[in-house]
Amino acid sequence: NQFEDASDDVQRLFSEHVQNMKNYTESILASMKNAVITVNEDGIITTCNRAGLHLMKLRKSEVLSKHINQILIEKNAWIVEKLDELETPEDEDDLEEKNLLPKFRDLEFLDTELHFNNDNISANITIYPLITEKDKEEHKVGSMIMIENISDEKRMKSTMSRYMNPELAEQLMDGGEDLLGGKQSVGTVLFSDVRSFTTITETLGAQGTVALLNEYFTVMVDCIQKEDGMLDKFIGDAMMAIFGTPIAHDDDPDRGVRAAIDMMVKLNEFNAPRKKAGLLCLDHGMGLNTDSIVSGNIGSPKRMDYTVIGDGVNLAARLESACKQYGARILISEFTFDALKATYKTREIDKVVVKGKTKPVGVYEVLDYHTEESFPNMVDALGLFNSGFELYKKGDWQKAIKQFKHVLKANPDDVCAKMYIDRCEVLKTRKMKNWDGVWVMTSK
Repeated sequence: NQFEDASDDVQRLFSEHVQNMKNYTESILASMKNAVITVNEDGIITTCNRAGLHLMKLRKSEVLSKHINQILIEKNAWIVEKLDELETPEDEDDLEEKNLLPKFRDLEFLDTELHFNNDNISANITIYPLITEKDKEEHKVGSMIMIENISDEKRMKSTMSRYMNPELAEQLMDGGEDLLGGKQSVGTVLFSDVRSFTTITETLGAQGTVALLNEYFTVMVDCIQKEDGMLDKFIGDAMMAIFGTPIAHDDDPDRGVRAAIDMMVKLNEFNAPRKKAGLLCLDHGMGLNTDSIVSGNIGSPKRMDYTVIGDGVNLAARLESACKQYGARILISEFTFDALKATYKTREIDKVVVKGKTKPVGVYEVLDYHTEESFPNMVDALGLFNSGFELYKKGDWQKAIKQFKHVLKANPDDVCAKMYIDRCEVLKTRKMKNWDGVWVMTSK
């Protein structure tokens, strides 16, 4: 009797251990985000976790104890066929000695399509053999199918890749909701706008204008993405780009300036064959500003866009618009200028109070894209301009005018020097008291 009692205790403890292990396994499967389905050697489904039921939109009673070919049907039936391919082929030559090869193998299918209830799902699928060992030999007793639903990730990555290069999109995806939900950071904003757009539409018509803009934007976006910038949006013939969000670098202001310089170089290359063929050429201006910005998915539940907002964005837009006034192609704020790590060919061209603000901001022109043909005698002209600008800031209008006229002898096409001659002539007629060299910008 004592022996029978001891045997009953062992059997009870063993049953409890088996049940505990089963409960533990089921808890693990229930907590997994990936769908897991196991089938026995006869193809009967023995387990299906919560994620699997959710993926297939089925109830537990509709899945368990059913044959796998009753569940994975039609366009998904190919998975059932793969269950018979888990045994290593006889002609496998991965290893020199055949007896070192495993008898069974895993099968993996990346970024494939599944179809459940009229929904198309992108998924990574892995099929594992369930193996037991008997008489020192492996025997397959079933299979496990693991399905990772990558539909949302693929959709998001596809969307983000339209705005930035694939590597940056990958980093953004790794950042998850923390980046998309809202983030305050320092970024460099670039605005670009095509000049004389009305003339273009009147000359080319609707289809011709769209075709030209698409070709132009393709070139410009490549320049932005090459510096790991993010295209924020197209605004008709204008575009907005960000450097420093969602992923920051220690040289984002430089990246923005380098992109702007490259955009001018590529624009000149873009125009060269058009000019030779007598076709309409494009021109544009750019404004850059470095400041604190707020980024995130902004919009309504029906339409969300990853974008940035803040005063720093507005100043970049105002600088782009001011390019026309100074005859410039690239204008940057003092905040971007002060943050630059590298040295560029620049000149300070004004200190302004933009519309809606009270504090003056220094404005610099970037000239690195110029050639000797487009800006002759640049070194001499910049030296003369800087001297004239210092005299202007001191209120010595007549001497400033003289210096700016010397600039025009070096480069007759310097629009900014011509503008300062006109401005000094106007200021001469006014009785300026407490002149601080700050110009109030009345237009946007």
